[in-house]
Amino acid sequence: MHNHQSIAARINRGTVVVLMLVMAAELLWALLERQWLTVFLVALIIMTVAVPFFYRKKLPVKIPMEFHMLIIFFIFASLFLGEVQSFYQRVWWWDVALHVTSGLLLGVLGFLLVYVLNESERVEVYLRPSFVALFAFLFAVTVGVFWELFEFSMDQLFGTQMQKPMFGDPSGLTDSMWDLIVDTFGALFISILGWWYLHRQTGSFMERWIAQFVASNPRLFLARLDKQ
Repeated sequence: MHNHQSIAARINRGTVVVLMLVMAAELLWALLERQWLTVFLVALIIMTVAVPFFYRKKLPVKIPMEFHMLIIFFIFASLFLGEVQSFYQRVWWWDVALHVTSGLLLGVLGFLLVYVLNESERVEVYLRPSFVALFAFLFAVTVGVFWELFEFSMDQLFGTQMQKPMFGDPSGLTDSMWDLIVDTFGALFISILGWWYLHRQTGSFMERWIAQFVASNPRLFLARLDKQ
């Protein structure tokens, strides 16, 4: 387990370094070309990626390395490639793929959140697997709704185009609805998988992530670890 975590940590660090170099080159080009909006966006993306990575050891909860790497890839793909490099316009399926991914990631995050409450001795909450899965699903869908509200607000207040025209609809309503639909499918998939793990204790990547999460955060699971 320790060797696996060490390899994952090295891969994670190497991945972050490569992505940082790519974005640093873009930032330098934008500065030379005086593309100030691009400078601002790239600098913001670099900080968004760097801060959780360099300060992750100071966080009260330790996140599994694989999940942390997926978050970094998602930020890079959605903000840098999607917005700065215009992949949303160049690749027709880019927005759909990212919203499916966000549904999966948010579903895992919601699942881990309620799993902590369910297993911790500090909180007197004992939930059935079906409710844990339902919470994860609703958590992911709710965050997706708030993101669409954010996109609408940015477009209305600052004249951006975060809501992309789709199928001849210039208002962005069709884009928002499809985003919510694919968010829902991603959240539903991960919730069903999480329910299946809790109900059947079957092996999956959810089992590995949960095991790593428990091992990395022993103070949250004192009662559970004492029983093992």
